[in-house]
Amino acid sequence: MGDQEIEVLTARDVPLGGVRAMTVRRTLPQRARTLIGAWCFADHYGPDRVAETGGMDVAPHPHTGLQTVSWLFSGEIEHRDSLGSHAFVRPGELNLMTGGLGISHTEVSTPGTTVLHGVQLWVALPAEHRHAPRDFQHHAPGRLRIDGAELRVFLGSLAGETSPVRTFTPLLGAEVVLDAGAEVTLDVAAEFEHGLLVDEGTVRFGGTSLRPAELGYASPGRSTLTLVNESGRPARAVLLGGPPFDEEIVMWWNFIGRSHEDIVAARADWERASDRFGTVDGYPGPRLPAPALPNAVLTPRRNPR
Repeated sequence: MGDQEIEVLTARDVPLGGVRAMTVRRTLPQRARTLIGAWCFADHYGPDRVAETGGMDVAPHPHTGLQTVSWLFSGEIEHRDSLGSHAFVRPGELNLMTGGLGISHTEVSTPGTTVLHGVQLWVALPAEHRHAPRDFQHHAPGRLRIDGAELRVFLGSLAGETSPVRTFTPLLGAEVVLDAGAEVTLDVAAEFEHGLLVDEGTVRFGGTSLRPAELGYASPGRSTLTLVNESGRPARAVLLGGPPFDEEIVMWWNFIGRSHEDIVAARADWERASDRFGTVDGYPGPRLPAPALPNAVLTPRRNPR
């Protein structure tokens, strides 16, 4: 893989949720790239000192047409949803929530959390499953040691490890921690495209150096990926992958649809407290209101050809 073959996506700062917003770094979606496989959204946050910032406090809000993937490096988040799930997101443990036709949930960092640090990811559901019923899955993958790297495979398969978590398209999701100066070559599915989101250190992905909060994109056709830690200390990254998702999607606020009308209907259903999204019990405050729709028709997005 040469330098020209890796596309580097830089993050932008975005406030997350309501009045007590924390700032996150968003690398997907952006103008240059909407999806990597079915991965359509990537927020990266922390290390956030909760005593100074207030941490995460996201009131009840809706989702359609997607799965949410929560993965932490430090801290703890309390999750509640309209399926009735009450769970905790902890470092090294995957929480995956499916909101096809509609779901709502809350995310609040716990009182014992001093430093909050992790990623929040979304997966677009394919058209045939975009109204899938609400679901919630939890999985704590084991640590796998290989060539100076430690892997945790939370979705899909890598290095002989396979996650039992159900998805609606083939996906790869794994945390990779590289020893100082380590180099690792991973066998991957050649039909997948891949993204490497760097959290700590400087990692050479193919021939391209990625700094913290940068996301490197590798197109399909590679059966191996080589990662090199160019730092004098351990480096950490999240590896994402999947076959190209060729469907056009419309993304607005917390909704994924296929048309402007899909989004208008979902927003209206949320604003009138429709049964479509259910209710979240146990949160001491009001729901998040939907923002106003733009004064234009929302158009489908897909990756550049």
